[in-house]
Amino acid sequence: MIPKNCKRLAEVDFPIAEVSRHAVRKAGRGHPWNLHKWWARRPLASSRAMLLALLLPDPGDPHCPDAFRTEARRILGRYPLPTDWEEPTDPEEGLRRILLRFIADFADREVAASPPYLEMSRALVRAAHGEEAPLVVDPFAGGGSIPLEALRVGCETFASDLNPVACLILKVLLEEIPRHGPPLAEDLQKIGGEIKDMAARELADLYPVDPDGATPTAYLWARTVTCEAPTCGAEIPLIRSFWLCNETERKRALRHHVERRARSRPHVEFEVFEPKSDAEVHAATVTNARATCLCCGVVLPPDRVRTQLTAQRGGTDPVFNDGGLRVGGARMTAVVTVRPGDTRRNYRLATEADYGAVRKAQEHVAQVLEAWKRGGGQRLCPVPDEPIALTEMRRVSAPIYGMRRWGDLFTARQKVTLMVLAAKIGNAQASTAVRALMGCALSVFARSCNGNARLRPDSSVAPIFGRNALRDCQKFRVWAVLGGPDGS
Repeated sequence: MIPKNCKRLAEVDFPIAEVSRHAVRKAGRGHPWNLHKWWARRPLASSRAMLLALLLPDPGDPHCPDAFRTEARRILGRYPLPTDWEEPTDPEEGLRRILLRFIADFADREVAASPPYLEMSRALVRAAHGEEAPLVVDPFAGGGSIPLEALRVGCETFASDLNPVACLILKVLLEEIPRHGPPLAEDLQKIGGEIKDMAARELADLYPVDPDGATPTAYLWARTVTCEAPTCGAEIPLIRSFWLCNETERKRALRHHVERRARSRPHVEFEVFEPKSDAEVHAATVTNARATCLCCGVVLPPDRVRTQLTAQRGGTDPVFNDGGLRVGGARMTAVVTVRPGDTRRNYRLATEADYGAVRKAQEHVAQVLEAWKRGGGQRLCPVPDEPIALTEMRRVSAPIYGMRRWGDLFTARQKVTLMVLAAKIGNAQASTAVRALMGCALSVFARSCNGNARLRPDSSVAPIFGRNALRDCQKFRVWAVLGGPDGS
């Protein structure tokens, strides 16, 4: 054991430059750390480096046990030192330098993944603390970087967090994956594939295949506001980019034209075309919350844009009349499709069938909510109904645009999709570990399956909250873990 009056290595020196260089690199594809994002997650490189520096005593301290120095020299004898290494006269000083060099190199993810180096780190911890593993406590563990690396170097860990989503991440990362190992991934792929197939069949009428056999893979929407110019009154689609695809060999964009009819307000129509240059693509209609009318050029100030969107509760969904025709709200600008046998994405305008599927989804959500109310509203609401706290506005600006509840971030079709997936996961004949992993996957999916996700010019989806997850809108994942949408 390390005497209390013996300094730890971190109190004397730390290879901050080398560790910082490795800390900027993210975990590789397939690493468990990528299961779920979390706020202000600590880099794995700096976490494991600082842990070792805190767990190991300073060999130059007079109170450092001689047994540790002897065992550390034996362990590090297998460590490949640089060819130009010059051992200092003081043996304790030399041991300190070798330990710091080992910590700096161990911050590299490739080195940390090497079994010999991982075993050396554990052996050093055992040399410092004996056979009884030291306990690392992290009461606000969040995404679990510190306790994860503590486990890897052979420590016992206690991790907790106030947020239940963080607790789920910790449970999966620190308990289920280490306990079950590779077979857990096989079970996840098998059961996840079954759930995907069942959900696809159940949701087929909400995502109809085109008459030519093409499958829609993305529906592009634009919120709308009304031009307040006295002689206009046209609908303004809020579009940040008219580009659909901006690849080198394949360019697609939207082009608009204005239809003017007698005794009717102007109306904007779109078409998909192949631009020859960037100058052919129209500029955004919304910048810094200012909306520019495509019909008359009048600019709507931010306060008026926010007022109109607030009246629409964010304007995420379209509004239909009794005849099923869209009369306001969000407007579908284009549909991305993939044809059988062709991996290239194709782009077309929205059709009545596309809007018909959206209306079906709205009716389905209304029926589910009505049934929930008739049951007394005692169970968990099928659609996230918690208000977005004003304290979240420094990270989530949705409330100033009328999205006051987490459910307002999703379209009706997205709500149905997430409800179906959550129910399938909750009712799956699977272990708690598999359902917890699928819950994490569903939450990550919700970052892209929502009304604020964007299609990038390279045809990839930019999820909501670029660095973090939907933190408080976590009912879908909680359902998956608890066993069903009713929380039973």
